[in-house]
Amino acid sequence: GEGKAGNGHAEGPAAAEQRGGGGGGRLRGCRGFLRRNALVLLTVSGVLVGVALGVGVRGAGLGPAQVAYLAFPGELLLRMLRMVILPLVVCSLVSGAASLDTRSLGRLGGIAIAYFLGTTLLASGLAVALGFIIRPGAGASALNAPGLGLPSAVPTSKETVDSFLDLVRNLFPANLVAAAFRTYATEYKMLLRNTTSGNVTWEKIPVGTEIEGMNILGLVLFALVLGVALKKLGQEGEDLIRFFNSFNEATMVLVSWIMWYVPIGIMFLVGSKIVEMEDVTLLVTSLGKYIFASILGHFIHGGIILPLIYFASTRQNPYRFLLGLITPLTTAFATCSSSATLPSMIKCIEENNGVDKRISRFILPIGATVNMDGAAIFQCMAAVFIAQLNNVDLNPGQIFTILVTATASSVGAAGIPAGGVLTIAIILEAIGLPTNDLSLILAVDWIVDRTTTVVNVEGDALGAGILNYLNEKEKKEKEQELKEVNVEAVANSKSEGETSPLVTHKKQVSNTTSTADPESKESVL
Repeated sequence: GEGKAGNGHAEGPAAAEQRGGGGGGRLRGCRGFLRRNALVLLTVSGVLVGVALGVGVRGAGLGPAQVAYLAFPGELLLRMLRMVILPLVVCSLVSGAASLDTRSLGRLGGIAIAYFLGTTLLASGLAVALGFIIRPGAGASALNAPGLGLPSAVPTSKETVDSFLDLVRNLFPANLVAAAFRTYATEYKMLLRNTTSGNVTWEKIPVGTEIEGMNILGLVLFALVLGVALKKLGQEGEDLIRFFNSFNEATMVLVSWIMWYVPIGIMFLVGSKIVEMEDVTLLVTSLGKYIFASILGHFIHGGIILPLIYFASTRQNPYRFLLGLITPLTTAFATCSSSATLPSMIKCIEENNGVDKRISRFILPIGATVNMDGAAIFQCMAAVFIAQLNNVDLNPGQIFTILVTATASSVGAAGIPAGGVLTIAIILEAIGLPTNDLSLILAVDWIVDRTTTVVNVEGDALGAGILNYLNEKEKKEKEQELKEVNVEAVANSKSEGETSPLVTHKKQVSNTTSTADPESKESVL
């Protein structure tokens, strides 16, 4: 908004000069627009060029090694974004939690959790409803044909209880350093047991293991609690808070540099994905209804429901808010990773939409790990799809289980590409369906994952917008109260007459400051 106002001023005299052939002002305005939105235009054109590149190179018949070389610049982008995630999440949450006072922290946190849970449940319900209306799995039963080139390896299924226990265990990491690159996961050992009747049975025993992958949940919780603790220390904790603040600012500068590489990385990411594709027509004809249903669910939730919630909360135009976030949304579309989109999201939401730093840095890192509306849609749709494939009619109890499990496990789905497939396995276990059809979902995951990530990220952003609005509203109300109190105080002092020492003292100060030179004025202040 500032830029536009500035252009308005600049164009005033210019327009007066060039009344005859006035194109200079318009040209300058155009140039200003391009300069402001250069990154957005570059990012979007990067996606388009990537599609063209992929279609062009497809005919060249590249081998797997050449495709890997083609994807290399895109891989670099993902690595850079992932590199920034750890310092960004930890520092922004510590400084965010330390900069908010405990009362507003609790209030905002409560609203945020209610918003996250509510939107995720809405998303799950929408997906199940769409699944029953569109029936994506009804005509696709003859699918397991070997011609699709599907991945045959399916993750081993986990018990639902163990999945939730793992979620809670990961909230409290045993080792903070290890949490930066390892996550706790339960696996199973099969043991032979001799029973009393002489039969031999296999018994499944849970064993704790560590798997690769950052345990973001644990780091988020630790950073929040550390921030609150530093706030409690008061004077002693200020140095450390300042350290985290400056670390955070420095990380944001790094992010702004990485952002300029985004268009190049995205171009190669999208291009190499298109080259890698198996026979597209076969996939689309067989699984087309599932893809269509999922993307329609994302479109309804992200294009209608979330903006409506934003509008109802703030009475502001949600689409104008989203327009400032084109770069992070495009990044989400290309990288399929909501945590990789986090750096650019924080940057754009502060610069383009004027969201308070304390709010955005407190809520967006939590949202990127906890709030997964798109993933909930994708998981519920997949569960309904597989049930229809196997001709299973879901009863209300199973539908309720799907909703609850999807909402809860989308919290645990790390913000990584294809992280949702494991959680679908959990949902299928919970409602007692075979997990061997997961390979079908893996086959189209790379299509659906894009819109999934966009909706995930958009949900976080709109949540930050709502919280920012509520926070500012509360601030204005407080200021209003203070003004009223001041007015009353002034009125009282006048009624006492001018003998009150406070008033006379104030007068003296104002006299000295007005007569003295500016330096002494500063010292008095």
